[in-house]
Amino acid sequence: MTPVSAELDRRFRDAAASEHLLDVAYDLVDTPIGELLVATTERGLCRIAYDAEPEQEAERLARAFGVRVLRSTRPIDPARRQLDEYFSGSRHRFDLAVDLALQADFHRRVLRELARVPYGDVVTYGELAARAARPRAARAVGTVMNRNPLPIVLPCHRVIGANGKLVGVARNRPRLPRPELAGLLADAKLQRARQAHPELLGLVLVLGNNAPGIELEHSKRGPLTVDDATVHTVPDAPQVE
Repeated sequence: MTPVSAELDRRFRDAAASEHLLDVAYDLVDTPIGELLVATTERGLCRIAYDAEPEQEAERLARAFGVRVLRSTRPIDPARRQLDEYFSGSRHRFDLAVDLALQADFHRRVLRELARVPYGDVVTYGELAARAARPRAARAVGTVMNRNPLPIVLPCHRVIGANGKLVGVARNRPRLPRPELAGLLADAKLQRARQAHPELLGLVLVLGNNAPGIELEHSKRGPLTVDDATVHTVPDAPQVE
């Protein structure tokens, strides 16, 4: 059997997307916080997953959106470009259609309000509940954040507890080992973020909040900066499976 060239394979995948033959297209995107799996339907972006196993994630997408799921670069290029701009600090707001059709009505309302939280700013679970017309549903908002299908683009890392701390851990956030987290905190890009990109700190805090042996909080309401972060390292902490 003659092997298919990489170029022919790419053209086939792009053609399938261009001819509207796919329910979902996905690709892997490299970012400063690791590799992301990004997926889109024709209605808009439907999934961003950290450290995903592509085959397993493709099966989940097929169950949710339809069986015609294919890895294809071209449909993901707009999201890839905007994620690159976001992490470089040149983009403060995403201009991407999103597909929330499978979300319950309350979840959609919360996620739409979440998308309006400004770059570098924070909001409490209670405030977000009030904006979604359910002021007593802060705990339910926490569930929505836990199941956020589009982290980063829908910025659950901007949501904090009423005490000003990052609370709760979403199931789709990765556990970063302590050396990797320390590397992110020490990275030159993050040091430059004191002026250029305070948003990146919020992501590091959220990711680190799920790292064994790391406790993180920021000390005030309002825009996050490197100087506002408190990092506590617990020696010889057990690994979390």
